[in-house]
Amino acid sequence: MAHPFQPGTQQAAQNSLQLRADGKLTRRTLLRGTALGAVGLALYAGEIERHWIEHRRIAIPIRGLAEAMDGFRLAQVSDIHLESWTEPFFLREAVRLVNRMKPDAVMLTGDFISTDENGTTFPLEAMHTCAEILSALECPTIYGILGNHDAQVNPAAVVEALAERRIPVLRNRAVAIERDGARFWLAGIDDMLAGGPRLDETIPEKIRGIADEPVILLGHEPDPAVGIARQPAGQSVRLMLSGHTHGGQVRLPFVGALTLPPKGKLFVEGLFTVGAMQLYVNRGLGTVGVPFRFDCPPEITEITLRSA
Repeated sequence: MAHPFQPGTQQAAQNSLQLRADGKLTRRTLLRGTALGAVGLALYAGEIERHWIEHRRIAIPIRGLAEAMDGFRLAQVSDIHLESWTEPFFLREAVRLVNRMKPDAVMLTGDFISTDENGTTFPLEAMHTCAEILSALECPTIYGILGNHDAQVNPAAVVEALAERRIPVLRNRAVAIERDGARFWLAGIDDMLAGGPRLDETIPEKIRGIADEPVILLGHEPDPAVGIARQPAGQSVRLMLSGHTHGGQVRLPFVGALTLPPKGKLFVEGLFTVGAMQLYVNRGLGTVGVPFRFDCPPEITEITLRSA
């Protein structure tokens, strides 16, 4: 029989820390497995799913859309948040994906950068990088709006950086999108959390209720769609495109999103009907708070407009 302090007994004692005689896991093994699982989950959420772009295709019928506009394709890109966690290489890959779609127009629905608790220098430097990368978009028709982070950092600087790359930002104004003698109106409202939104100015009376000329509204936060749909100016809106929520960013089974931002709690992601309008909420490309996505990959949406 081995002495209690001989090597054979020491090895047996160590083994006993791993498995009990009945073969069940010990507390130490369970903790070790849990720790390894947590590390693996963090690697997956931070490196794999965070960089896994879903190219989502959806057809949306638009009441009053002229036949000549039937089949018009929009690519929606939202919530880039460059360089707080989103790397330039990832945005370049997103631009390549959009270019492969060959859309008729590209809609950029805000939050190009993120707020910085230590000041605004870093975000503004990131904004110029972001605008430079976006300038590689090959589509001739590109419009953007501001998100709450853009408005909090320096809205004028964000607008200027994009304008220098020939990407106009709609702030409480509308433009006509035309094809083959037909058109719809594209309106962009200033950020509804940190900006100065004015719906009556965004959708003036002269473009409301025109036959075969519906209004598509870009608004960063989705929840204000409820109030917009009730206002006279909003009753001409047939489709609203939003982002802001990141789709919840981290979603757990049976729990859902762990956290949602203000004005982004009612409509989290996907297509909704709000009054007479439809609302599409894009999950966005970037992240905030933590560099993780779980059960909620980044998204670029290809929207085909259909006459209805």
